[in-house]
Amino acid sequence: MPKKVGKRPTENVGNVTPFKQSKTETPSPLNFESPTSLFESLISPIGVKMFFQDYWEQKPLLLQRSDASVAAYYQTLFQLADMKDLCSKGIFYGWDINFCRSVDGKKKVLNKEGRVNYTQLKKDFDKNKATIQFHQPQRFNDELWKIQEKLECFFGSLVGSNVYITPPASQGLPPHYDDVEVFILQLEGEKHWRLYNPTVPLAHEYSLESEDQIGKPTHEFTLKPGDLLYFPRGTIHQADTPAGIQHSTHLTISTYQKNSWADFLLDVMPGLVFDCMKGDVAIRAGIPRRMMLEANPSKNAKNQLSRFLRSLAEQLENGQELKSIAMKKDFITSRLPPYQENSCELMPAGNLPKLSDRVTVAVKDHVMMLVEPTEEMVDMKPEMAVFLFHSLKNKRDIHMMGREEEEEDSGQCKGLRFPLSHQDALIQLLTSESILVQDLKLDKDADKLNLALSLWTECLIQVI
Repeated sequence: MPKKVGKRPTENVGNVTPFKQSKTETPSPLNFESPTSLFESLISPIGVKMFFQDYWEQKPLLLQRSDASVAAYYQTLFQLADMKDLCSKGIFYGWDINFCRSVDGKKKVLNKEGRVNYTQLKKDFDKNKATIQFHQPQRFNDELWKIQEKLECFFGSLVGSNVYITPPASQGLPPHYDDVEVFILQLEGEKHWRLYNPTVPLAHEYSLESEDQIGKPTHEFTLKPGDLLYFPRGTIHQADTPAGIQHSTHLTISTYQKNSWADFLLDVMPGLVFDCMKGDVAIRAGIPRRMMLEANPSKNAKNQLSRFLRSLAEQLENGQELKSIAMKKDFITSRLPPYQENSCELMPAGNLPKLSDRVTVAVKDHVMMLVEPTEEMVDMKPEMAVFLFHSLKNKRDIHMMGREEEEEDSGQCKGLRFPLSHQDALIQLLTSESILVQDLKLDKDADKLNLALSLWTECLIQVI
């Protein structure tokens, strides 16, 4: 789901607390043992291998399940009735929800100003036949936090969500396509769907599509509670709640926004060129005189550029390191923190590590190591250091909601800095199931112990 844009309201906005979900004994059909088991149970009975071989980025998958236990569990994830408690905690038009309806092929936004009043919202919902689009409910809902945090580990990409609540005989959004991979979970009521061939396969941006230009649907069906639908980014779609039944509530879970090879190339190319020019005098030579004054580079300039690109490709094939910095930092900065029962704050676990103790990294999927230059200079060159970034202290209440400009520089990225001499020891920790502190690849016992204590204090390792 695209990161939220727009101005964050300031009135009564603090730490978000989960809303009070109704107590239920409904067992979860999802397997939270590992990220892979969670995804496999989500798309059951389709296997993970078959899904990525036959459907991922290729075509829609429709799972219409006649399973009362799955339907019952889905209904506990989010209901129209939950909006009442959410409104009491302070949610805002334009930031937390949009109130919208498709009118003559266009999205009509019917938002009011400021804080949402549930009584007024319900009145407008029944009268105006508009859809409630609730942004990123995992900020409030523990079960969705639990699901999406595991999916972010599985995909290695941000995972967002929206809830859509649509009254009978109404449609919230006109035909459009998204720039994300979309999983639809039908929670309440029924939703009639129509899917169309993409005009832009694997689209890199969101766009509305005129209904008179999209042709006939390739798929048409109705989702009921417990059903799941997947479709790739770029798939044109529209959905409405049929007349004569209760409202529809569905959840979209989405991922892989700006996670393409093109995005990766934009990220790694500057570093690749910088590293390669250190050893290649040809790429350090000046560009042709007056080239900046030309409307288009000459054929000779293009040929020279092609040779440079081929040279870069050869160096990659010969083992040149690729450094993805911006994409990795954006992911670790923006993702959900590890799921904690009752939203408890993470604290160092167990005893302080000693040289004779065996330790393990408890949350490897939430830790990332990068080697970067620091602001210090050594022999007129930036000093290199190892940075261990993690998402343990990220703020769940702003997940996928964007950051204010004043927050942009600091972000949420929490990390530790170590000398370059600690790189091998950190790799040991991140790649081993467990390791003795005294076996860390550092010369001095004091350094081994200090490294372990630093990571334990940050809740990154624990003694086993």
